[in-house]
Amino acid sequence: MTKKICSLLAVCIFSASLISCSSPVTKQNVVSENTVKHYTGFFAVQREYSESERIRDIIAEKTGSVCEEKWLDKNDNRDDVINIMINKADYPDFIYAGTDHSRFLDAGAYIPLENYIEKNQNLKNYFTDSEWERIKSPDGHIYIIPCFSKVNMYDTNTIHNDEAFWIQVRVLKWAGYPKIETPDEYFDLIGRYLREHPEDAEGRKLIGYDILTEGYLSFCLENPPQFLDGYPNDGCCIVERDTHTVIDYNTTPTAKKWFQILNSEYHKGVIDPDCFVMTNNQYFDKLSEGIVLGMVDQWWNFGGYVQDLPDDCAYVPLGLTIEKGMREHYHSEPAFDSSQGIGVSVTCKDPDGAVAFINDLLDPEIFTLRMWGEKDTDYTVDKDGKFSVIHDSQSDPDEESKEGSGSGSADAAENESISAEYAYPYFPVYKGMNPDGINAYSPEYQPSEFYKKLSSIMQECFDAYGVHTYVEMLDKSEKSAPWYPMWSYTNNFTENTSYGKVKKAIDEVKHEHLPKVVMSDDFETAWEEYMQAYSECGPESCFDELQKEVDRRMKK
Repeated sequence: MTKKICSLLAVCIFSASLISCSSPVTKQNVVSENTVKHYTGFFAVQREYSESERIRDIIAEKTGSVCEEKWLDKNDNRDDVINIMINKADYPDFIYAGTDHSRFLDAGAYIPLENYIEKNQNLKNYFTDSEWERIKSPDGHIYIIPCFSKVNMYDTNTIHNDEAFWIQVRVLKWAGYPKIETPDEYFDLIGRYLREHPEDAEGRKLIGYDILTEGYLSFCLENPPQFLDGYPNDGCCIVERDTHTVIDYNTTPTAKKWFQILNSEYHKGVIDPDCFVMTNNQYFDKLSEGIVLGMVDQWWNFGGYVQDLPDDCAYVPLGLTIEKGMREHYHSEPAFDSSQGIGVSVTCKDPDGAVAFINDLLDPEIFTLRMWGEKDTDYTVDKDGKFSVIHDSQSDPDEESKEGSGSGSADAAENESISAEYAYPYFPVYKGMNPDGINAYSPEYQPSEFYKKLSSIMQECFDAYGVHTYVEMLDKSEKSAPWYPMWSYTNNFTENTSYGKVKKAIDEVKHEHLPKVVMSDDFETAWEEYMQAYSECGPESCFDELQKEVDRRMKK
């Protein structure tokens, strides 16, 4: 995917590294400084692209408003940025805090929005009454509007934006595009390739498998057991489909087998020996060099770092299970995530205008501008209403291309076909179909714009597996269960509750013990010590609370 796609799709991109809010903001060009209302916004997201100022100008002209957006840089500490803002109580008009929403909520940074929503029909109709109920905080108010939880008509994803076992396409090509179903088969293939190709063509040592373990991104290490047992990404637990019973995936037989596999591969030299001491940036640097053959990760987290890789180093998602023949659930319908979204701050001087701006951005004409650009400049419309990108003039005439040279991944397809950028990507969007019901909501999800722009090796790979998109490499998604995803609940846990304290203790134990489990010369002893420390956290209270939440969501 292109940088813009990585930023939009990922419901959770906010996990990338960040900058200080005091960084200078480049003021966007607007058509009339005197007539356009100016708002400011803070987005706890690392921006990997530049928005189209041409499209922003048109939107300003049509809506009478513009937002000057402050984004975050990978070189600064996220906590420092947020702490400074909260301590000073000096907020912009809009706040998109990502997983740190609860910190701003506890600080009293947001205004309640329900009365404003009632006055703005595009926004009011954005969610159903029951969905607005799910968004309410315990005090009954709506403080944020989820930006990426609404699917119009049906899901049109061509990119798997979430978690998978990823592998470079050159490894699959070398092996004749085999069917890989289990971790044993996956690591066997990587090990064989690594033995025959210990270095790349430039003489750099290849890494068979790498693991991101710093901070909360350690999900790359600890959460595969839920997927390997065939469950979707509830994040904090498994929910049994028939009985709706919450299960702790940390203690299942599959969890032990998974870490035993990692222990074995670590001692074989397949796993990066530095994985438990390197920083997030060091991990991303290795991926961007193309020397990592495989890993577990979520595309929204790493996609922006691999967009310029050579064609044969592009990554393909695999949906592995602990045993052959099991149905997997790596790809899910877009999650309804009520735990994060955009809010209006208590320091906003014009909350009516601010909410009206969000409302205007959902207008069908403005929404199409945000996603597709200008008709006859960025795209054409055929007699049936189908949009086609104008490949050689989609970018702003007065700007140089900001995209890379292309790769064999989805990025290559996007780099060639789509060079204009989104406008206001972290304001609410409709996923799925455009409001016209004919086109995908954005060009990269238009089938006619996707497969034909893939590199030849990726087309060869997809042809070998009988698919046309990355999503089709995985089992077809099912309609999300009423409780899904449970991480939208635990994301707002705080230490003000007993179960929140237990959740933090569990996370700390996993951070401490799982690296020891993987590196140990005595796996069984290390696992027993881990399980003992884990049980001392009293996990029952946390999972009892999760069960209550599942039951509550099932009743809605």
